[in-house]
Amino acid sequence: MRKPIILLCCTAFLFQACDRLKKKKPPVIRDTTITETTSFNNLFFDSSAVNQFLIAYPEYAEYKQQFIDFYTQRNFELAWFDSTGLAEQAHNFYNLQLNYINNIGDSAIYHEAFQKIYDSLNAIQFKPESGNPIVANAELLLTGQFFKYASKVYGGSDIDASELGWFIPRKKINLTALLDTVIGKKVTTPEQYVPLNDQYKKLEALVPVYVSKQKLETTDTILYVAKPLRQGDSADIIVQIKNRLNLLQPDIPLDSSGMFDTSLVRATKRFQRAMGLYVDGAIGNKMIAELNVPLEKRIQQLLVNMERMRWMPPENDSNYIVVNIPEYKMHVYDSGRLAFDMNVIVGSAINSTVIFNGNLKYVVFSPYWNVPESIVKKEIMPAMAKDKNYIAKNEMEITGYAGKIPIVRQKPGIKNSLGLVKFLFPNNYNIYFHDTPNRNLFSQSSRSLSHGCIRLGEPKKFAQYLLREDSAIWSSRKIDSAMHLAKEKWVSLKKPIPVFLVYFTAWVDKNGVLNFRKDIYGHDEKMATKLFSK
Repeated sequence: MRKPIILLCCTAFLFQACDRLKKKKPPVIRDTTITETTSFNNLFFDSSAVNQFLIAYPEYAEYKQQFIDFYTQRNFELAWFDSTGLAEQAHNFYNLQLNYINNIGDSAIYHEAFQKIYDSLNAIQFKPESGNPIVANAELLLTGQFFKYASKVYGGSDIDASELGWFIPRKKINLTALLDTVIGKKVTTPEQYVPLNDQYKKLEALVPVYVSKQKLETTDTILYVAKPLRQGDSADIIVQIKNRLNLLQPDIPLDSSGMFDTSLVRATKRFQRAMGLYVDGAIGNKMIAELNVPLEKRIQQLLVNMERMRWMPPENDSNYIVVNIPEYKMHVYDSGRLAFDMNVIVGSAINSTVIFNGNLKYVVFSPYWNVPESIVKKEIMPAMAKDKNYIAKNEMEITGYAGKIPIVRQKPGIKNSLGLVKFLFPNNYNIYFHDTPNRNLFSQSSRSLSHGCIRLGEPKKFAQYLLREDSAIWSSRKIDSAMHLAKEKWVSLKKPIPVFLVYFTAWVDKNGVLNFRKDIYGHDEKMATKLFSK
């Protein structure tokens, strides 16, 4: 997965408070050099037309300030017309908007009045004149539609991301500056307006492909099997399975027989990898359940994840770490390229891992585990009541009391629940990366098992990567030694590394294969309700 990237709720209030203390926005300076003599098109309209337009079309009222800023700075010169009529850029934008509506199936930005006036002006030859109310109305409709289109395509739907468990600051778009930049340029693709997330573009291209597949989809359900089907088996149900795989993976053609042959083994393994299932080439009920997911549901999954891609902030650093929670994977990027992947264990559905970003600053070898009070209440105290030696047996100690609640920490060592090393990116959620003594859990295909923190499959490898610039000091042997101390040892990184904990259930991997994962926390379902309820 290439760069699937890039305010906390508790800081949002502080930011809002700071905004109130800031000085008022400075007035937009009118460019007085734009006059009827210097104008490239010699076409202007009266400033009062903006307010009249917004009264007539209140659906654009949210962009009032952008209208005022944009036209004030250009002295109310027309932007979408030249001396021959609609300018080339107006046609280019119209085609971009039409392609978006048709390819994505999103009619939210369609505007009937805009369509009618565009069609009428496009069908005739005329010479625009300053002050012409029809031209002014068409001009402002084009600008309003641009603001609406750009807001949606580049910024996403007007959804409070925090309501959906997303606390990574959303990408912000300056609509006025964007429009000012593109006017006069021959823009024919959305990428020329604002660079789009690479994953967004890949998912967008697959939406019409899956819409076409949906037209060929059958309504029959593949029944569950009593035992997994394997190579050499023969059954009528295999015909159904082959037909479904041919629709989903046409690049691996399968015949119409009921025989489980080598081609079906290959197609099965490919499908299992794409769905995050255990890859063994045998067809069991977990795979059949994924084959039975309606394509309408898959299309919605693509659109939901495209929406999240729009929210990702631009990358400001070429070194960063991404953990995709539903994938159970960490992706480490170095100098803009994927350095390595790593299996991880994430929070369970009850103790879900929070979606946010931070900066990794510290490596802590041989850590203590300061047991959270919630775990002390739910797990430690009941265990202590059953076994008076529970604390000593588990290498723990009580360092004090908060009322009647003991303050418990676990000593460094092989029994420590954090393993032999942890990695801190300070945050308000008390989430971090750490080792674990339960190595066998990484072999499971579903790994939402923790209390919320991220357990790493290869913690030593990660420590070596973080400390690579000091490899003379932090050799492999030195790291091994630091991981087996009697007391914890803190090491500060020379330069903090950005960390993104994200939630994507659909993406295209580095081999160009579309992947889907289960909505383990129900975030897709909540977003789909907001996006598709209308």
